[in-house]
Amino acid sequence: MIQSLYTRVVLTFLVAVIGGTTISFFMATWVFEDKLNENLQIPLVNFGQDIVHIFETLPFNEAEQFIREMHQLESYYIRIYEEKGQFKSYGEQKGVPLANVTMTQVQSVLDGEVIQVNPGGVSSIFVGMPLQTAMGTKAMFIEPISLPSTSFAIKLILNFATYALVIGSVVFIVAARFLVKPIKKLTTATKHIAGGDFNVELNIKQSGELGTLAKSFEDMAEGLQQLEQMRREFVSNVSHEVQSPLTSISGYAAALKQVDITDEEKSRYLDIIMSEAKRMSKMSDSLLKLSLLESKTQQMQCATFSLDEQIRRVIIAIQPQWSARNIQFNLHLQAVHIMADYDQLNQVWTNLLTNSIKFSNEGSMIEVSMKQDAHHVIVRVSDSGIGISLEDQKRIFERFFKADRSHSRKYDGSGMGLAIVKQIVSLHQGDIQVESKLGQGTTIIIQLPLITQ
Repeated sequence: MIQSLYTRVVLTFLVAVIGGTTISFFMATWVFEDKLNENLQIPLVNFGQDIVHIFETLPFNEAEQFIREMHQLESYYIRIYEEKGQFKSYGEQKGVPLANVTMTQVQSVLDGEVIQVNPGGVSSIFVGMPLQTAMGTKAMFIEPISLPSTSFAIKLILNFATYALVIGSVVFIVAARFLVKPIKKLTTATKHIAGGDFNVELNIKQSGELGTLAKSFEDMAEGLQQLEQMRREFVSNVSHEVQSPLTSISGYAAALKQVDITDEEKSRYLDIIMSEAKRMSKMSDSLLKLSLLESKTQQMQCATFSLDEQIRRVIIAIQPQWSARNIQFNLHLQAVHIMADYDQLNQVWTNLLTNSIKFSNEGSMIEVSMKQDAHHVIVRVSDSGIGISLEDQKRIFERFFKADRSHSRKYDGSGMGLAIVKQIVSLHQGDIQVESKLGQGTTIIIQLPLITQ
């Protein structure tokens, strides 16, 4: 089996061109056969009429001698039949098989009939016509042996076709290399990617389908490289996030084994161990939640409910967090009903409001507003906290990303809250944006369709 694409392309071209040329030649011959025969008959009949005129004008012997010296006999073969079937021939046969003349045809010509016979092909025409001599009526048959113009035309066509095939094949073989070269590059790049090397450059400048394929392939490689980088960062972040509480748990567990610690210290150590274990459990739950959302294996349970009432309930549920820091809420909520997954959106408002409380100053104000248009509802959650830099705003929805790394100890969290929010909003065919300035606060804007399929 031929496996090389280059060989397949070349062989396909050769078969197509040779087959097409051969078929076209025979079809053209078949289509124009009658016209060619007609064009060949005209000079043949004219030559026959000239021979008849010679025999009618000159005595038979002189006419016969005159004809034998004619240069046209290089192209024509003449047979003159007697009534009994004997014949005299004029001209050289040159090894070319002659057409068979039957006695029926001879008798028809002797009876005064002119016949034109084409047993088959283009060059096998012969003409029979009566010849009046002093010795009576004879039957003359003239057959072309080799017409120079026809032979030259056929040779020219065959030579042209041969040269065209050879030159065309050479040109196509060279062109096929350039055609297959990008595909070979793609094959090599695919092997690199399969081996884990995503840094591939094809440098294919062609346009059309191959150029589009190469561009798509480079985009795919870049996307895979980004996914690999995200995977490594994810593993690194998970290891870091897990290592920190494990170190605390291990350290304080070892401290509990000391015999000279007080009951108060034991209680504090146990509280720290329980807090770290709780943090690990919360991070595990968040990872599982985010994984289910991203894989879309968790079915949405959509129902119609009051969105403004849900936000108020969330604010009441997290009251211990904001009342402990003397934070106030300023609400501007319209009465809006929406079809969505109640529990998932409840998670959205909980995460957003918890973040706002965590990064706000004590005694500050958090504003929550909501407005509705013909097709969407827009919810804005604004605080006057520490804010987010423009560079970090591009990454705050990535898992484990913490914008305020300089205060990572002060502001506890796994860095997955906003990633979960974004995924839930996306599942509801909505949109989420952030507006923030360092030291001036942050506003999270969520737009949801009023009807979610």
